[in-house]
Parts: sequence; C-alpha cells; structure tokens
Amino acid sequence: MIYETLIYGISIITLSVIIDIIIGEVPNKIHPVIYMGKIIDKLNNYLPNTKISGLLIILTTTFIFVTITLIILLLSTINQWIFIILASIILSTTFSINFLIESVRNIQKDLTEDINKARKSMSYLVSRNTEQLTESRITSAAIETLTENITDSIISPIFYVSILTLFFGIIIGICGGILYRVSNTMDAMLGYKTENLINKGCYPAKWDDVLNYIPARITGYYVILAAFLLRYDYKQSYDVMKKYALKTPSPNSGYSMAATAGALNVTLVKEGVYELGYGTDELNKEKISQAINITKITSILFILTIVIIYFIIIFIIM
Repeated sequence: MIYETLIYGISIITLSVIIDIIIGEVPNKIHPVIYMGKIIDKLNNYLPNTKISGLLIILTTTFIFVTITLIILLLSTINQWIFIILASIILSTTFSINFLIESVRNIQKDLTEDINKARKSMSYLVSRNTEQLTESRITSAAIETLTENITDSIISPIFYVSILTLFFGIIIGICGGILYRVSNTMDAMLGYKTENLINKGCYPAKWDDVLNYIPARITGYYVILAAFLLRYDYKQSYDVMKKYALKTPSPNSGYSMAATAGALNVTLVKEGVYELGYGTDELNKEKISQAINITKITSILFILTIVIIYFIIIFIIM
C-alpha cells in the first residue's frame, strides 16, 4: 500500500511539473485559482470588516475547494489513467513555475524596449507604485517578486503535497496543495494592512504566514545551494540571508530574497520598507537572468530531493 502510494506520488508530482513547464497554466475558464478569487471577493464584499469575517472566509473557501477536489479525485479513481491525468492537472494548478518565470522574463524584455512599458507590466505584479521607478528599481522589484514567489508559487505547494502524500496518500496530498493555494490566494487578496482590510485580512495573512514558515526557510537554503552550483557568491548568499531575512514585513518572504541578493552581490530595495543585502553590483537586466537561473535550479533541486526521498523509502520497503 505504501509502495503504491509513493509510486503514484512520484508519477503525479512529476507529470504535474511537466504539464506546468511545457503547457503552462490551464485555461482561466477551468482554473481553480480564478474561482477561488471570485468566491473570496464575494465573501469579502458580503461580510463585515471584522477578524471573524476573515476566519469565515478561510473556513468557507477552504471547505468548498478541498471538498470539490476530493469529490473529483474520488470519482476519477474508477480508472487508473483517468485518475493520474486528472490528479496531475489539478496538482499543476497549485504551483506556477512557468508563469512565474515568464512574467519576470517579460519585464526584462520590456526594459530593453521601453521603460514605461516595463513600469506598466511591473504594476501588475507588485503592490508598490511603479510610475516613477528607475531601471534599477524595476530590476530590483522583478527580482524580489521572482524570488519571493519561489516559496509561494513553487516550494510550499509541492512541500505540502509531498508530506501529506507520504503519510495519507496522494488524494489527501493534492487536497493539501489546494488548501495551500486557497490560503495564498486569500493572503494576496486580503492580506494588505489597509483600513478596509486590516481586520478582515488579519487571519488570512497569519494563516499564510504559518503555512509558509517552514517552506520559506527551506527555500532560502536551496537558493544558497543553487548559488553554489551556479558559481555565484554562495557564501555571501548565506551571510545576507542570516542578517537580512527578517528585515521584511513578512516573517517568510525575506529568506529567498535575501539569499538571492547575496548570491548576485546586489542590494534589493523597496523604498521605505526594506533594504536586503550589501551588494555593490549594478542592478541591470543581466541580474534578472541570473535570478531566473537561481529560480530554475532551486526548483529543480527541491523537486529532485522529493523524488530521491520517495525512491529511498521505496527501496527500503521493497
């Protein structure tokens, strides 16, 4: 039984990654994150601005999407291949390797063509005002967005899917990935410290912080390992992560960002909020390429680690 669970786990996780990298996001008409956003938005508009409302949004949205996922997966078990394909497609919607990298690569392309175009594109990815950003500040924002989302968009969902699959089976594992994606979507929509959201977004933001706590720290160390393999400054990467990881408002986002800043010998700056690192290199388009390299290798290393651990356990129990 454990042997079968692990084989299914490896197969579905691997296939879902292949789907994400080669095909990309599923169409918006069937993408669960789109519907998560719609339900969160409706609940946000309907419920009063209280912390209890935020808790109700967490419970309601999580229940809806985990239940739907569970039903779809259980029904698909009538056929092994239908289950593997559906499970892989659903799992691929919980992370976003291809979209994340392409979004930042487009910013890099826009910087080459027209800085105003780059500012506009950047505004879709960050909450800060981008109208007056210089090339170096756009580059910094792009690298920050990319590396912060290594945790949110890649490591965390795969982490929870892998752990839950190991102990409870692939169906529960995928439900765990959906649960994480619901949490992260709620945090993105409600977790801002504005007058309208300060109360309602409190619990969604804290819940997302809890779920990302371990994966964020894992990500930081994998970024350092990626820097070592890429022959970037891995020693500075470690030093900057240790010194600057907790300089951000979030208790988690600074780990991957600071480690990357150190690896690339740059200082990442969000005006009036934080400065990460003490690097002296110029922030230019080449640094975005290097950050993309770090993201790719970090993702590959983590996924490879999961696969190796699964195979070791299979070898032990055979």
